[in-house]
Amino acid sequence: MSDRKIALVTGGSRGIGRAICERLSADGFDIVFNYIGGYDAAMETKKMCEEKGAKVLAVQADISQSADCQRLIDEALVFGDNRIDVLVNNAGITKDNLLGRIKDEDFDAVLNVNLKGTFYMMRGVGKRMLRQKSGRIINMSSVVGVMGNAGQVNYAASKAGVIGMTKSFAREVASRKITVNAVAPGMIETDMTKALPASAQEKILDTIPFHEMGQAKDVANVVSFLASDDARYITGQVICVDGGMAI
Repeated sequence: MSDRKIALVTGGSRGIGRAICERLSADGFDIVFNYIGGYDAAMETKKMCEEKGAKVLAVQADISQSADCQRLIDEALVFGDNRIDVLVNNAGITKDNLLGRIKDEDFDAVLNVNLKGTFYMMRGVGKRMLRQKSGRIINMSSVVGVMGNAGQVNYAASKAGVIGMTKSFAREVASRKITVNAVAPGMIETDMTKALPASAQEKILDTIPFHEMGQAKDVANVVSFLASDDARYITGQVICVDGGMAI
């Protein structure tokens, strides 16, 4: 078995999740990540991490399902010789609309993945970390969970809920030297934002004091720090990676 520590990242097949997997691989972690679809993208993430020296396990699992979360955790523990050193709850979805137009099923779907999925993973991995008396949990919130956004009531509710869970669980496990923090990205450049018309991109930039979109690696860099020994005395915090949007 490798001497490298084990990081479990949800939603690691693309975007911010992929950047996190790559960065933690470079930091010396072996990686377990899940994907729900997009096998080819997942294998590309796996290859990128292996090129950085990591052993990698990719698991197809639906984070909105408690049983799938437990199966993912069980497979990670087998892979990691019964240890999980870092959990990054990154998986998330959006189903945006104005409040009066949000369907019940769309509200539920967003909370099931973003909020309940984070809860399932924290509950399962937290039990192992409590026995280890060590661990880092990093939850992906959003600037929308901090300051709200029109047309994203369901998403804002889920990401604000993640912040509440983060602070509460941080209090529960601090005596065991387990840290629990949240990262709140702002507008990060992705394939989706690149496809927006120039006029729409300019409107977004007007809301960002930095006047540029962030990169996935900007978020991964903060996750890397929170996963490191340098962050051993930081817990229950929300770090915005947003170019000043939430000021």
